[in-house]
Amino acid sequence: MLTVATWNVNSIKQRESAAVQWLKRARPDVLCLQEIKCQTEAFPSGAFEDLGYNCAVIGQKSFNGVAILSKFPIDETVVGLPGDDTDEQSRYIEAVLSLPGGGAFRVASVYAPNGNPVASPKLDYKLAWLARFKAHVETLLSYEEPFALAGDYNIIPRGIDVYNPAAWAEDALFRLESRQAFRRILNLGLADAVEACNSGGGQFTFWDYQAGAWQKNLGLRIDHILLSPQAFSRLRSAVIDRTPRSWDKPSDHTPVKVTLGM
Repeated sequence: MLTVATWNVNSIKQRESAAVQWLKRARPDVLCLQEIKCQTEAFPSGAFEDLGYNCAVIGQKSFNGVAILSKFPIDETVVGLPGDDTDEQSRYIEAVLSLPGGGAFRVASVYAPNGNPVASPKLDYKLAWLARFKAHVETLLSYEEPFALAGDYNIIPRGIDVYNPAAWAEDALFRLESRQAFRRILNLGLADAVEACNSGGGQFTFWDYQAGAWQKNLGLRIDHILLSPQAFSRLRSAVIDRTPRSWDKPSDHTPVKVTLGM
């Protein structure tokens, strides 16, 4: 079995001990992190290497930043989303992992743009980034290999993935353009692991810090693990682990984990 997880930690400096605690508890083979909010050299690789993980990181001071922690050797990496050499935001890292027995598995940690406020260039950047991501997915699919694209997509796919759809209708996370962009990516042949395992609503991965959102379960599902057909055929389970959201000084996101039969 191969377990792949994703978690937007909202600052690894503030959530290092929580990440270590969760890794000891959940023991995923691979953990993709988003919003590490530190420069590459400041990432606490040692804490995770002590747990047996190899680290691939692309950081950025105070903002963004993504990482991949892998129990398996990392053979090669793609740092930054291809297609725009002028984009300086650290939102994408990809790695090919060597599995026991000689197999390989590709995984990416994805932190898509938020896009708010919508009456600003931020929404245009979000949609352009997603179009670039779609083009890269097409390239990955041409390899016909198992892979997982795991992360914070900042997109609510369906009305049942948000506590109050009407209240979010004009937010960049739920705007029609964002959902259409996400659907175009899925329609290339990817599977949303959580939706595939349980198509019902109320499966949230994010609760705002304000207005008692966590206590009232006013959540969103914006963290997704998308699988290639070769990985989806091996999907055994997909779960949202709400426990870390209840810990002291938590991230506003909680981990998602899939299990694949490899």
